[in-house]
Amino acid sequence: MANKDDKMFNTTVFLVLGFSDIRELQVLYFALFLLIYWTTVMGNLLIIILVTLNQQLHTPMYFFLINLSLADIGNISVSIPKAMSNSLMNTRIISYSECVFQVFFLILFSVTDLFLLTFMAYDRYIAICNPLHYGAVMNVGTCMQMAGGAWVSGIFCAMLHTGATFSMPFCSNVVNQFFCEIPQLLKLSCNGNSMIETRVNVFAACLALFCFVFIIFSYVQIFTNVLRIPSVQGRKKAWSTCMPHLIVVSLFICTGTLAYLCPTSEAPKDLVMMISALYSMLPPMMNPLIYSMRNQEIRAALLKFFGWKLYSKH
Repeated sequence: MANKDDKMFNTTVFLVLGFSDIRELQVLYFALFLLIYWTTVMGNLLIIILVTLNQQLHTPMYFFLINLSLADIGNISVSIPKAMSNSLMNTRIISYSECVFQVFFLILFSVTDLFLLTFMAYDRYIAICNPLHYGAVMNVGTCMQMAGGAWVSGIFCAMLHTGATFSMPFCSNVVNQFFCEIPQLLKLSCNGNSMIETRVNVFAACLALFCFVFIIFSYVQIFTNVLRIPSVQGRKKAWSTCMPHLIVVSLFICTGTLAYLCPTSEAPKDLVMMISALYSMLPPMMNPLIYSMRNQEIRAALLKFFGWKLYSKH
């Protein structure tokens, strides 16, 4: 392995961390990741199918939920299948192009997730705090523009981060993670953090802070208005539409904060990998479950869907 004071390393492949050197444990990790991956993909696909087939769910909130499910499927599909393949094949190698692919799409889907969650908070704010103008404000054109803006913003941020990261020379090819992520790749740079990447990180931090502040502000207004609703039934109905989104936002923020603010240089390798696995797998896997368990309309659509299938089968 080259030192950062040595000659620039000619990187054609990267070596990522494996979860274990014991063959039996590698197979066990493969089976566990496969179960989590298929549970996540099928859960999010089920949400997409339910919303698409049920006319009662053709509302702005569920339109954003479809986009969130698509982003979640993409997010977990970027890193986990490669980790499963490495465990099964007993290898740690990831090609340069695969590493670029992982960085680009991880940023794309993460940023898209963040913007979609922000727009969903705005949707709940309009629905509860300004219900008389909800139809005019959250019309089809506006929802399409907001969803399109989330995806375009994800692509833009992904291009910025990927270009800034891979424009730097690397003095090592050993990534201290089971997939390629920017913080670990920056540690391999011969020059440390470049000025370009520093500026990009500042821009991304400001963007994330704006989204978080907007979400918090929206829910402060929502809570204030819900408490003013005179009937208990009305308050329960308002809470039921907000709680799934609030739980999903909290899960996204907590796991993301844990993953990127944890001092990875001092932390043990196994802890770093566990935190990253938690961040990359838990939110996409839990989001469909949260919306299914906490949302009455999704539960009703789910029962209707499987009830109809069972009836048609008999």
